[in-house]
Amino acid sequence: MSNRPGKSKSASQRVRAASNAGKGKSTTWIWIAIVGVVIAVGIVAIVAGRGTSSSGGSASPSGGTVVPAGKLDYGQVSVSGTALTPKPDSGADPMVGSIIPTVIGQQFDGKQLTIAPNGKPHIIMVVAHWCSHCQAEVPRVQKWLNASGMPADIDLVTVATSNDPAKGNFPAADWLRREQWSVPTIVDDKQSQAGSALGVSGFPYFIVTDAQGKVVYRTSGEITEDQWNALLEAARSGKAPV
Repeated sequence: MSNRPGKSKSASQRVRAASNAGKGKSTTWIWIAIVGVVIAVGIVAIVAGRGTSSSGGSASPSGGTVVPAGKLDYGQVSVSGTALTPKPDSGADPMVGSIIPTVIGQQFDGKQLTIAPNGKPHIIMVVAHWCSHCQAEVPRVQKWLNASGMPADIDLVTVATSNDPAKGNFPAADWLRREQWSVPTIVDDKQSQAGSALGVSGFPYFIVTDAQGKVVYRTSGEITEDQWNALLEAARSGKAPV
């Protein structure tokens, strides 16, 4: 066995050694860069998602405005006048001819919205975020509005009631903005005071009134486009659909 020190490395060997050492460091930096890009993309996605969920208040193809941005899960509601009783399952509706109560509430951004007799016919559409029929009806009505425009001669308003975080599709604000809902909407309080005052008996629920605020017709459940047009005509004429 020799006690002589090892031979010194040649110039080419030193270059290869330096190159191999550099490869390790380069690989580390590449992985750091990749992780950085992934984090950046994630942040952009989160910001974009937040922007989408709060993109209310923009113009709608209907000629109206998408329900305003805001995280109001429950509104403040006050009711005056006589509440409507629920529509019976069969027979004549005893509320036909009755004047609707005045409901003062808030939109999703906290701004006030009032439903009351005001000299114009009304269609009041009451929805619940967890109702599968409402989830089908809202985009159907919005499609019609986009194609035909908001009716200038009728006040079309919505009440989002029966709000419950324990049920699906909560909150109503995010759901309606996803659907680009362009109808002015009151968000009900925790006691569903607005829905109760309007005599809600099922979802979706529609009340048609004449210009004096008298109930012309009420119905609940999904409706066809022909039935929707019949509601508009009932509001204009003050006569229930045949």
